[in-house]
Amino acid sequence: MLNLKLAEKQNSAYKVLCLGGHSDDIEIGCGGTILKLIANYPNIIFQWVVFSSNPAREKEAISSANNFLSNVAEKQIVIKSFRDGFLPFIAIEVKEAFEQIKQAFNPDLILTHYRSDAHQDHRLISELTWNTFRNHLILEYEIPKYDGDLGNPNFYVPLESSICQQKIKYIIDSFPSQKDKQWFTEETFLSILRIRGIESNAPDKYAEAFYARKMVF
Repeated sequence: MLNLKLAEKQNSAYKVLCLGGHSDDIEIGCGGTILKLIANYPNIIFQWVVFSSNPAREKEAISSANNFLSNVAEKQIVIKSFRDGFLPFIAIEVKEAFEQIKQAFNPDLILTHYRSDAHQDHRLISELTWNTFRNHLILEYEIPKYDGDLGNPNFYVPLESSICQQKIKYIIDSFPSQKDKQWFTEETFLSILRIRGIESNAPDKYAEAFYARKMVF
C-alpha cells in the first residue's frame, strides 16, 4: 500500500477547510485526522464551518472545535443556524454561504461529507463543496447512523490509539445533548475506527476513512 503525505511548504502553512452539516459531524467524521494534521504540521491553518445549529448546540460546537483546535494558532470557527433537516429546502441561502467561504478562504485540503450519505443535509453540503471548490483536494468523511449507509472508502488515515482516545473524549465531553441517543457512545466511535484500521492494515489498529473522488499524483 502506498503511503502519501503533504509535501513540505517552504514559506507558508497548509490551509484546511472543515465543513459539517451539524454540530458534531466534523468531529465524528474526521476528528482524528484533524488531530493528526495538527500534530504533524504545527503551522497549519483551519477554517471550521458548521451549517445547522441552535443556541444550545452552537455552544457545544464552539467548545468542541476549540478543544480540537486548541494547538492551532490561526483558526476561524463559524457556526451557522440553518434549520436541521431542511438544508435542501433552503439551498439558495446555503449556496450563498458557500460563496462567502470561497471568497474568504482558499484551502489546500477540504474535509466534507460523503456524497452518498443518507442524510439530506449531509448530501447537500457534499454537493455544494464540489460545486464551489473546483481545484482543491476534497476528502469526504463518513458518519455512522441508523440508515446504514457506510460504504467502501478508498482513502485511509492511520491513527495512533492515543489520538483515537483523545478524539472520542472530546466528542463525548463536548456534546452532552446527544448522550441520550443510543448510538452516541465510545463503543460506536471506536468500532468504526477499528474496522477502518483493519481495512487499511493500520500499524496501531485504527484509522479514519474517506472517499477521494479526484486526486492528482
